Amino acid sequence: MSIEVSYQKAQVLEAMRYHFIKQPEIKTLMIIVNVYAILTGILLFLKKIRPELFLLGSVLWIVLLLIFWYVMPRIFYKKTALFTYSWDFNFDNQKASLHSMQGEAAWDWKEVSHYFESPHFFHIYFSPKTFFIIPTDNMTLEVEQALRSILKNK
Repeated sequence: MSIEVSYQKAQVLEAMRYHFIKQPEIKTLMIIVNVYAILTGILLFLKKIRPELFLLGSVLWIVLLLIFWYVMPRIFYKKTALFTYSWDFNFDNQKASLHSMQGEAAWDWKEVSHYFESPHFFHIYFSPKTFFIIPTDNMTLEVEQALRSILKNK
């Protein structure tokens, strides 16, 4: 099967947010900061600590949110020229390939370690940090189900 792949900036930024939030180290960091904020909130209410410690946790939470939700996706988008090109994505039960005027790439499905779906993309991972996103906008329901079936089986 074959589809044309093109990217819209707003959707790619959303996909990058999903990618970053799903990373185990970022999840752990967010949990630690949230637990710290809750604990300092309780201790502040009980008048066991000064307000500065609670303020520190709140500022840290806001900074992390800004970094992971806005800054990192934009940096990733700007550094990845791939999102400015249109690609032809071809796949069957054995392999997948991308072709454009700028280059091409191909892989066997057995190289894929895992995948997940976000609202507009299939996120296909080859390692924890190496991945590719395939937009679902140009896919018919039949193509989307075929790709989902291949990814589930592999």
